[in-house]
Amino acid sequence: MNLPLKPMSAVLLALLIHFPQTSAFADVRLPGFFGNHMVMQRNADLRIWGWCDPGELVHVSLNGSQSSTKGTSEGTWRVTLPPMKASSQPLTLRVEGKNKIEITDVLVGEVWLCSGQSNMEWTVAASTNATAEIAAADFPMIRHLKIEHRPSTVPLDDVAAPWTVCSPTVAGSYTAAGYFMARELHKQLGVPVGLINSSWGGTRVEPWTAPTGFKEVPALGGIYSSVLGRTPGTSEYQNTLSDFIKANEAWNEQAKDSLAGNLPVVPSPAYPESLKPFQSHQDPTMLYNGMIHALVGYPIRGAIWYQGESNHTEGMLYFEKKKALINGWRKLWNQGEFPFYFVQIAPFQYGNEDGTILAQFWEAQAAVQQLAKTGMVVINDIATLQDIHPPNKQDVGKRLAMLALKNDYGMTKIIANSPEFESFKAAGDKFMVTFKNTAGGLKTRDGKAPSHFEIIGPGSRTFVPASASIDGDTVTLSAEGVTTPAAFRFAWDKLAEPNLMGGTGLPVGACRGGKVPDFLSLIEVDQDYELVYELDLGKLKKTVEYSIDRSGTVSEFDRIAYLLELESDNLGSQKLFVSMDAFTDDPGKIGIPQYSADAFFQQPVQGVECYSTVPSLNLQGVQGNIEFWSGNYATQNSTDVPGASGTIYDFGDSMSEPLDGYGSMQIHDTTGKQTLFAINHWGVGGNADIGIGNSSGSHRDWTFSSNAKSYSKKTLKVYVRLAEKEPKR
Repeated sequence: MNLPLKPMSAVLLALLIHFPQTSAFADVRLPGFFGNHMVMQRNADLRIWGWCDPGELVHVSLNGSQSSTKGTSEGTWRVTLPPMKASSQPLTLRVEGKNKIEITDVLVGEVWLCSGQSNMEWTVAASTNATAEIAAADFPMIRHLKIEHRPSTVPLDDVAAPWTVCSPTVAGSYTAAGYFMARELHKQLGVPVGLINSSWGGTRVEPWTAPTGFKEVPALGGIYSSVLGRTPGTSEYQNTLSDFIKANEAWNEQAKDSLAGNLPVVPSPAYPESLKPFQSHQDPTMLYNGMIHALVGYPIRGAIWYQGESNHTEGMLYFEKKKALINGWRKLWNQGEFPFYFVQIAPFQYGNEDGTILAQFWEAQAAVQQLAKTGMVVINDIATLQDIHPPNKQDVGKRLAMLALKNDYGMTKIIANSPEFESFKAAGDKFMVTFKNTAGGLKTRDGKAPSHFEIIGPGSRTFVPASASIDGDTVTLSAEGVTTPAAFRFAWDKLAEPNLMGGTGLPVGACRGGKVPDFLSLIEVDQDYELVYELDLGKLKKTVEYSIDRSGTVSEFDRIAYLLELESDNLGSQKLFVSMDAFTDDPGKIGIPQYSADAFFQQPVQGVECYSTVPSLNLQGVQGNIEFWSGNYATQNSTDVPGASGTIYDFGDSMSEPLDGYGSMQIHDTTGKQTLFAINHWGVGGNADIGIGNSSGSHRDWTFSSNAKSYSKKTLKVYVRLAEKEPKR
């Protein structure tokens, strides 16, 4: 069997760290988490290992089972005892070599690894109704072990941590999610339960992942290469270091010649960044090395996981990272596809962040269930929107226990999974969404109509709130103005606390389905507006040449609109359509405000409506402002635009000479203090400033960003609504 034993150098390193006062192999020794009150996994090969003198005879016995072996030349030993049934009677594990070890009060039952960030580390003492829960925590057959926070650049083979017996004296310090799961398992199964709590608040998923996990996921090849490059002995590390040594040797010779000849010398080669060891506990593999590796091989039933807040902006990339974590652990544990149950993070107010970012992350978490023997707990019904740590860990633990009872302990009739989106069907102006795992039918917690459903269709411009009704497993959706619904989404916002649940009370998680119509179909611009200009922004130059210019044929108009479409590797596809009451009656002044157009506008605009693939820019009835001119401009807010800064380039800048200078074409939402779009400095072509929404740089309006070349596609269209044309909505 592949146990987590390392070459002599790594073993010595671990021993020097944890046992500096003792000789390395004077006594036979077990890993530091083998200790009194421990729980060993029932019905599994019992792997036991440790260290001793080379060739030393080691004898191991537990409850009548025994095995002997000799120490290897590296000073390690290992044995396997046959599987045992659950035992609530205290057993003694004996290990004998030149010395004797006795570990007492050993139980055989169910062992679960508990890992993740702060919501897994969250204690019973910090949970709802803590005083009463701690007072009632008299469960001597529940045991808990907490691994100390310990990052490491190399895999450590040993970890010292004591097991404690659950009682009111110590239960307050236990992982709450793990404890409430263990309590339910113990009550239902009547067997001992051991919790190995290896968690650390605020941590990402990458540091918990083993190198082999990254290796097997192509999308994470960059991380794997980075790990290999920092690992002595790999070809990547050896080759880079060898090249560095050669470069230094050559430099040394050159420096010697320069010294002898009183000549200047160039700086020595810099030490390669790719060779420098990871430093932070947030770096890849650092917590696997220090807090998981030593446990690998200790038989467990499975793992529970509560983490994601620190990775929540990554969308489906998180799915790839979870594949690496789970498959890497399973491969190294060498006990097959053990169960892995996890908690979908709760709704939370992540500052000013777009609400759909968290929804996309929920979708990635749900996708993890594609992996064998995994399951997800939904908790959008017990969130605390202003606290990232929902204190109700009782329901979290119970829902985790239900997954285990159903899938691992034979209680197959339990409904353990929340209802999940299964299919949809459009019928006229209705959209019907069907769910599975509903436990006899859907219902709502408050008896009201289902909340947080939205639908979209051609002409609806964006997702709109839907009226919803329940019929068994199906929710029927409709909305005024959506005559042909094409897609739906549910609970698709960071603050969504929907009321929909299954028959057993388990909440329905965020989901979406259907196909969102393309952007132009959503806004139906051609029905209300006439195209005046079209410009490929990849062909920007001082004198603008439109591919379409109908300004000479345009009659009286009452609204002006702009459609900007951008494509880039970093931001993907971004589209924005913004319209407003006409700010001029001259069609020659509504395009790029080049000097020849004599277009100079620094003024409010009314009736602003904005529709965008960037959800935060879907706006109506906001106060707008335009800054159109061909000249230079300064940060001073000389026209007193409300809320604008006088020290950065934003939505309140001032024109300055020369009038045929830098150039600004910007439309702003002054209510929300944001740029809707900007096209600046067009005279420099690929170094122009172009952007949708606020820039993440030092200036909100993209000034000095010089980023036009980063877009693979960039198109501007300018429209007007003719005064005599009645809008279709």
